[in-house]
Amino acid sequence: MNSGSSFSHMSQHSRFENDDLETEDPKPDSMRLLILGALGVVYGDIGTSPIYAFREALRAASGGGAIERADVLGVVSLIFWALTLVVTVKYVFFVLRADNNGEGGILSLMALVQSGVKKYPDIILGVGICGAALFFGDAVITPAISVLSAIEGLEIVAPDLSHFVVPITVTILLGLFAIQKYGTGKVAIIFGPVMLIWFLALGGFGLLHIFDDPSVMAALNPYFAFHFLTSSPATAFITVGAVFLAMTGAEALYADLGHFGVKPIVRAWIWIVFPCLLLNYFGQAAFVLSHIGQSGGVPDLPFYQMLPSFSLWPMVILATFATVIASQAVLSGAFSVARQAVQLGLLPRLEIQHTSEKLHGQIYIPKVNLVIGLTVILLVFGFEKSSNLASAYGIAVTGNMLVTTSLLFFVMSKVWKWRLAVVVPFIAGFLVIDLLFFTANIFKVLDGGWVSLLMAALVGLTMWTWVRGSRLLLAKTRKSEVELAAVVKQLDKKPPLLVPGTAVFLTSNLQSAPTALLHSLKHYKVLHESNVFLTIVTAHKPWVKAADRARVSQYNERFMQVTLSFGYMQQPNIPRALGACRKLGWKYDIMTTSFFLSRRTLKASPQSGMPLWQSKYFIILARSAADATQYFHIPTGRVVEIGTQVNI
Repeated sequence: MNSGSSFSHMSQHSRFENDDLETEDPKPDSMRLLILGALGVVYGDIGTSPIYAFREALRAASGGGAIERADVLGVVSLIFWALTLVVTVKYVFFVLRADNNGEGGILSLMALVQSGVKKYPDIILGVGICGAALFFGDAVITPAISVLSAIEGLEIVAPDLSHFVVPITVTILLGLFAIQKYGTGKVAIIFGPVMLIWFLALGGFGLLHIFDDPSVMAALNPYFAFHFLTSSPATAFITVGAVFLAMTGAEALYADLGHFGVKPIVRAWIWIVFPCLLLNYFGQAAFVLSHIGQSGGVPDLPFYQMLPSFSLWPMVILATFATVIASQAVLSGAFSVARQAVQLGLLPRLEIQHTSEKLHGQIYIPKVNLVIGLTVILLVFGFEKSSNLASAYGIAVTGNMLVTTSLLFFVMSKVWKWRLAVVVPFIAGFLVIDLLFFTANIFKVLDGGWVSLLMAALVGLTMWTWVRGSRLLLAKTRKSEVELAAVVKQLDKKPPLLVPGTAVFLTSNLQSAPTALLHSLKHYKVLHESNVFLTIVTAHKPWVKAADRARVSQYNERFMQVTLSFGYMQQPNIPRALGACRKLGWKYDIMTTSFFLSRRTLKASPQSGMPLWQSKYFIILARSAADATQYFHIPTGRVVEIGTQVNI
């Protein structure tokens, strides 16, 4: 499952932070480039599933014994109809329509619902947190299983090197995580072409083997899927969980919507990805059918075993590149989702490094990279084989799909204003499919599924603690705040000693006097000639145009209120944004401006409103937050920080 990316470093996203959004359809040449880019980012995860998905589904269907012809046809029929109903119908026809000003992803969907549904804000927020947490639960599995399954091709081409599979996998993954800080813009140029070659190879070799047993095409008939599900429900139920491996990465169609747009993503799926995947799955099925009479068992690695001998080494190498690309897309998605979570107040400020001067979508978040990197390496050492990891895969993704379907109901009924008579049948159908896959995967918990659930639970706990603690902290500080209007009126009547220059006080509450102002007056007993109360607002949309960035209002000749609005996909840059205020009447000059920030020292209190352990965890999160000066790009030489202590 990708994101990210969403949310991806690889994206050829051409918007700058202050540019207006493009609304025109791309030209034909640009469309081809966007389709190529989508192949490299959007479809990396789902595109590498054929390496292991069909194999695992067959093993589940056989129960470790001999495989029957009906089982093979049933499995490949299930894969075909799952890809058709879930990816093509649900995501292509419905979910991709639910863009939030051109952006996609679970948090964008949550923000879209929040903007259209005013009731039950905490429930919607909770659903969004669950979706984001499950995304991270999936993000730690994808790189491990993808790269490991590709390197396992060595067991076919060079059996003597089999015991090097894990070390080689770990080395590749360490290199992948190590290069993140340098950005991936240069190497990303080859992502699209490599994945195009990969998909063509998938389709070509699959088509070649369909002629091993052309009767496999009968599996296009849903009868075979239905018969498989009903003939042995217990075995079929377990197999459904393995079949879902063929759809991991479907969420990336929506997550990367903002980078490429609807048309390139849809066309890449219909013209290239979907046909090539089907050809490969049906080719693997035909290959297995043609060998049933010879061995009676399930081939260990049908994806590699069906390849001609001359193509084994090239395909192992190509598969390695493809799985690294899929892993990169997931990583980039994790960075982007984390940035959205910070902007929406679900996580503390994180250090965000921009790795490109031109493409603001290329970002690197050290803490996210470190946590995911360590987890992925531990998973490879712990599970050792992609078959073992397959047991851990799927739970988080199916949970994420359930969240998407739930939020889609509100979008269709409240935002699009569709009649319930139209909405309910579609949502009910999607929920039935999602619940089938979710319940089939939930039985994997003891076999390894606990890994992704544990990761999701930790992320969810972190977000919940941060939201809850931030609300309690805000409520507590407001009790001791002084009304801003009264302070302004008093200072206008009896001003203290005035000093030249402008003081900017950051505040989140327009009604109360900033703590930094009150402490400045208490200790310095002076006031600047010009004072600005600055508030940063994160909109429920991804982008705010430069023309709509700032609002300025004047209290009197000495005091001014400035509000800066940013989208949740934008990085706040206060000095640059304040420059736009010159057009609104404020003669902003960075060299005569001082920024006053309040730095809180938090201490846990049994009467905080949260359990003591959660209060302490909130304090740890607050201390780990990136410095506000760095996060808002304020020159350190223009900042004055005033400390306060708060019990929480």
